[in-house]
This record gives sequence, C-alpha cells and structure tokens, in this order.
Amino acid sequence: RERFLQILASDFDIDHDAVDAACQRLAHARGDDEKRRVERALRQALEPPRLRLLTQFNALPSGVKFLVDMRAELMKLAHHSEGLNALEHDLRSLLANWFDEGFLEIRQITWGAPAALLEKLMIYEAVHEIRGWSDLKNRLEADRRCFAYFHPRMPEEPLIFVEVALTQGMADNVQSLLDETAPVDDPTEADTAIFYSISNCQRGLAGISFGDFLIKRVVDRLAAELPHLKTYATLSPIPGFRAWLDKRLAADGGKVLTTAERRLIDGLPFAGGDRSLGALLALPDWPHDEALAQALRAPLLRLAAGYLLEKTPRGRALDPVARFHLTNGARIERLDWRADLSAKGLHQSCGMMVNYLYRLAEIEDNHEAYRGEGRIAASSALTRLAKG
Repeated sequence: RERFLQILASDFDIDHDAVDAACQRLAHARGDDEKRRVERALRQALEPPRLRLLTQFNALPSGVKFLVDMRAELMKLAHHSEGLNALEHDLRSLLANWFDEGFLEIRQITWGAPAALLEKLMIYEAVHEIRGWSDLKNRLEADRRCFAYFHPRMPEEPLIFVEVALTQGMADNVQSLLDETAPVDDPTEADTAIFYSISNCQRGLAGISFGDFLIKRVVDRLAAELPHLKTYATLSPIPGFRAWLDKRLAADGGKVLTTAERRLIDGLPFAGGDRSLGALLALPDWPHDEALAQALRAPLLRLAAGYLLEKTPRGRALDPVARFHLTNGARIERLDWRADLSAKGLHQSCGMMVNYLYRLAEIEDNHEAYRGEGRIAASSALTRLAKG
C-alpha cells in the first residue's frame, strides 16, 4: 500500500515544467484577456492528475470510505516524505469539499438501531469508554439521547456522534451520568440537556471541519422534541490542561502558586516529603485525601480557568475542545472540581471538567466574535477565577 501511495505521489504529480512555462507566459502576458487565458492554463497545470483519479472514487460503492481510510494511512506516512505530504494535502482538500456541513445528515441512534451500528458507537467512543452492552444501553435510555452525523456516500458509517443526558440542573460530574445503577428519569421533567460526549469517528477526517453549528443542529432537534428544556450545556474534558501545567511547572514551578496557596499547602499535616505542586499531583491518592484535595482545589481551578482563556499565537483557544465549542457558539460557563476521577480524567485535567453553555440567542454572536476577533466568550465567574 505504501508503494501504491508513492506511485500516486510521484507519477501522478503535477508537471513542474508545465507550471514553470505557464508562470513565464503569465509574467509576459499583455492585456487583461491574455492574462485571464494564461491564468486558466496555470490553474489547470497546478492540478495534479491524481485529483481526477481520486475524484472518480466518489462514484464507487464504498469509494469515499476507501479514500477516508487512505488518508488515515497517509497521515502516518506523510511526515517522512514531501511527496506523500503533498498527496495527503490534495486528499484533505478533496474530502473537505465533500464533507461540507450541507451534505451531512443528522440521525438519532436508539437501542433499536442495527447491532453493527451500535458496535461502531462502542468502538468509536473517544471521551468516556463504553464498557459493554449494558453501559451502551444505559446511554440510550429514555432520559438520554444520541445523535450521529452521516454522509450520503457513507450511510452506515457515523462521522461524529453526540451523547446527551436529560437532567435537572447543570451536571457537575461524569461519574453520576455514567452510573448504570442510577434510576432512569422522566425526560419530560428534565430542564437541562447535557452534552457529555462528542466523538469523531473517522481518523481519516481529522482536521476537516464539518461546519460551525453542529451542536446547534442537535439543540434544535432537542428543542423541537422537548420544548420544556431551558438549558443546553456540555460536561466536557480539558484534555490539554495537565500537559500545559507540566510545562509551566518545568519552566517556573516556584511562581505557579500564589503566596496564600503556597502557605495553605505548607500547612498540611502530613509529614515531610516534596510539597511542590508537581510532586503532590504525582501522588496516586491525592484526589481522595480530603485535606490535600481541598488545599489543591483553589490553585488548580485558578490555573485551569487561565488555561481555558489562553490563546495560540493565531488568536484561537489553546485547548482543542474549547476551540470546538467556541467555534460552535458556546461560552465557557463553569469549572467542575473532581468531575472525572478516572485515570484518564486525572491524567489529562487533574480530574476537572468544564461546562460550555449554549444559549440559543447568543450562539451566532459568540461564533462571529470568536471567528472574527478571536474573542473567547466566558462567564464573569470564570474570568474572575482566572485572575485569582
């Protein structure tokens, strides 16, 4: 397969001599009409023959899925070859055109769906592992909803799916949402829809946006079915926080904590040992030591709030999950302490999670402000928390 991809990358690449010749003709063109003719010729020369070949897969049964899987493989190989990198870029551009939001269909997944589709949900779940059929059934009960997006050329392959819990009030920990022994609530009594897991299913579509209002379409479906719902929010992981914190601790560990926070930690009753923040977080039982957890609560919440408001050099939110929800028009509402005490939750975000709030009247304004100015919509409480 790698040899096949190498042939596509080299033998079906653009004709560089034809591109150079077209550039020369454009440099010497006179008059608007001649320039337009030469520009058309240049555009044609810049289109590699492999694009015409790959486009034909759209007409074949499972052809689009084949290309999606091909890109997944290319992404692992492209770093080692400039030719394969160019091929991956061409394939990404082709798939980005085919997977525009306008082509996607949203469908609700229920326990009565085909077993093959339910199995794929279990395989593709990327946020909170589905531990078996009983766990999956619990996530599809009457007080839950699951919506998936499909492409017409991949009708049995979910692209992204969203798991929703119908609750009273905004959820602040995922353990209760995933508790299989909890009673099934009456969905007509719920006032809040909590999006607690959003999973991308196709590795070959990584980095390709499905649109800016995917969550709004789910909100619209829920509002039509359950008009008594008042609040739409997420309970989301903070996947980049611990790595960001570790870098800060390595760079200036002594300056991460305030004087008051340092004094509180130094006053803990346990004997001796390294009391630096990094060493305390390395203790396997710190979340269950009440005195230690309470001492770490204020600094970790403050640091996590600052992390969520931090931007990349390009003016976008540093955290990938924050980027997704801010692009979809949400605002950062609230941090939740000890909300995910799984090994993954502790490793990624010291057990914290965050609520992103979707207010129907503000979604488009938040989206435009973020996409246009890079403004991160956040509650005043979270902004104050970041400032300490």
